[in-house]
Amino acid sequence: MNKKMKNKNNYEEDLIESLKDPKEAIAYLQAALEESDMPEVFLLALRRIAEARGISNLAQEAHLNRENLYRLLSKEGNPELDSLYAILDALGFKFSVELKKASNF
Repeated sequence: MNKKMKNKNNYEEDLIESLKDPKEAIAYLQAALEESDMPEVFLLALRRIAEARGISNLAQEAHLNRENLYRLLSKEGNPELDSLYAILDALGFKFSVELKKASNF
C-alpha cells in the first residue's frame, strides 16, 4: 500500500472514530449543510456517521432494512423525507430550520 493510500485510510478511520461522539457528528452534519454541493456532501456525512454508529444497528433503530439503508446513503441515494427523518431520529438528532442572517423575510 502506498503512503498516500495509507494516509487516506488513517484519515477515514480517525474520522469515523471521531464521529462516534454525537457532538462531533452534529458539527460534521452542520458543516455539510453549508457546502455548495450540499445534498451529496450531506449524504456522505450521514453515511460516515452511520458507519461510526454501525449500519446494522442504525438500520434496526430506524426500522429500515440494512440493504435499503446502504442504498439510501449511497452516492446515488435520494432518501425521502420520512426515511431521512427516521435515520436522524435513530441517531438521536432532529431537523432544525433557522432564518438566514441576511434574510429579507
